[in-house]
Amino acid sequence: MYILGISAFYHDSAACLLKDGEIIAAAQEERFTRKKHDASFPHHAILYCLKEAGIAANEIEKVVFYEKPFVKFERLLETYLAFAPKGFKSFAKAMPVWIKDKLFQKYVLIKELRSKLNKEIDWHKRLLFSEHHLSHAASAYYPSPFDRAAVLTLDGVGEWTTSSLAIGKGSDLQVVKEIHFPHSLGLLYSAFTYYTGFKVNSGEYKVMGLAPYGEPRYADLIREKLITAADDGSFQLDISYFDYATGLTMTNKKFDALFGGPPRTSETELTQREMDLAASVQKVTEDIILELARGIAKKTGERNLCLAGGVALNCVANGILLREKIFDNIWIQPAAGDAGGALGAALSTWYLHLNKERVTATERDAMKGAYLGPEFTDKEIETELKACGAKFKKISEAEIIDEVASVLADEKAVGWMQGRMEFGPRALGGRSIIADPRSPVMQKQLNLKVKYRESFRPFAPSVLREDVSAWFEHETDSPYMLLVADVKNNKRRAMTEEEEALFGIDKLNVPRSSVPAITHIDYSARIQTVHADTNPRYHAVISKFKEKTGCPLVVNTSFNVRGEPIICTPTDAFKCFMGTEMDVLAVGNYILYKEQQDEALKENYEERYELD
Repeated sequence: MYILGISAFYHDSAACLLKDGEIIAAAQEERFTRKKHDASFPHHAILYCLKEAGIAANEIEKVVFYEKPFVKFERLLETYLAFAPKGFKSFAKAMPVWIKDKLFQKYVLIKELRSKLNKEIDWHKRLLFSEHHLSHAASAYYPSPFDRAAVLTLDGVGEWTTSSLAIGKGSDLQVVKEIHFPHSLGLLYSAFTYYTGFKVNSGEYKVMGLAPYGEPRYADLIREKLITAADDGSFQLDISYFDYATGLTMTNKKFDALFGGPPRTSETELTQREMDLAASVQKVTEDIILELARGIAKKTGERNLCLAGGVALNCVANGILLREKIFDNIWIQPAAGDAGGALGAALSTWYLHLNKERVTATERDAMKGAYLGPEFTDKEIETELKACGAKFKKISEAEIIDEVASVLADEKAVGWMQGRMEFGPRALGGRSIIADPRSPVMQKQLNLKVKYRESFRPFAPSVLREDVSAWFEHETDSPYMLLVADVKNNKRRAMTEEEEALFGIDKLNVPRSSVPAITHIDYSARIQTVHADTNPRYHAVISKFKEKTGCPLVVNTSFNVRGEPIICTPTDAFKCFMGTEMDVLAVGNYILYKEQQDEALKENYEERYELD
């Protein structure tokens, strides 16, 4: 039986296809449309899933949407009534959109399915709706390696729920506790994302990356004025400081007064104040998550914990949670945000609606390394590269691995497109830009000349699983880049007195270890462990790099530039390669060098990627 899961109409639309409970394919719509965080109906992603499975639309027996639009509308309406007459401007703006499109999403979905897939099928009979946080919980529990687990979901808001606790046992998954809107840890973090001048629903990870440059000077103030937590971690916000319930912004003038001024304007210079605000909300978030986890462990007695929802992408908090050993084992859904809701909706249908028996994954989990997107044949790669006017050579897999390892050792930045595309927000060696972590200038060069993004942003290491504990204070698998750990003391470089005295962004260019390109200013790194069974070619190239240099890790950042989605196709890869200062591109068995490309093409693509 084939089940199609869909998330759409808010942000990060996606589709996922199951065959008899097995995950066959999953992808975000943005990768195909090239619109970052595309919220539209994911018809490109759906067509990809059908192609990957080799089936026609009439073979789909169930289509499941990841949330219940009527319940979400109920929350919106009740919230406006509760706060009336405040928020009328926002109400007047939102209602026409809801009445025209969102209130009747069932019919919108059926219309899209008829239009994009097959108009002869009675989609009414095949369409189901999950609940938002149940979809998150299902995406975390069912692919996990656990027979039973507590499941914590944390995000901005679903229908009413912002946080939930579920218990998974075998095939069963029951939500047992919820925290409801407007009380939301995700929205608290997003409020500070907005206030520090970043974009809500996409800039939260920038706040997390900025936090180590500051001190949590406002953490006590946040605890005193904004959020109150009980002993079990359940919390409430003082909504008088926020505007997201009924307004057009996240915070209000009372919030401004509390923190000494208006929000930072986007793209203006970051000051120590923004760094301290980031450090403060990060500290409070970490503390609340730990309190929730302790409360869950005490209440349920479970020894395994699964995590999903957008807050579960906070890999710094995840790393602290792991090190606290509140649970014996933790597993985090790599597509923890709304895109993963498509997967969870499909899985909840298979196990809960159809009552199918669950067989626990015999590997580390059932996600197949999150490599669930499109893959391209040699013929398809060559056809696309020729159409782009690229100059390339085709070599063997062994030659690709050796040549890329050699240019990495020469401190070249390499675009690496191999195998199936990753599902979720992280590049995991399928669509990555990789580089030498030993270079003291690589972090700054990649940010400014390749990624075209803020200079403070840290980069992650991809490290051979067998070598992780020799380089980091970390012993377990971290295949999805969702855990932060410290660099080992014996790999660190001692700071001078002058360096120790630096503040804020001045700390950026001080090498802190033998792998400075991936060592954040607090000696931490967001680790991806690389496994030979899920990504043999990526494992091989890092192994060859280790053979040449003694270093078993590489810099890994997503293959895209600021403001664009991660690349999907060979054409996307070539355009990004030519528009940036990447040196080498490896796509399948094809290798391209920047100096060999047509100069006119280079100038054309460079213009495309210039920042405003």
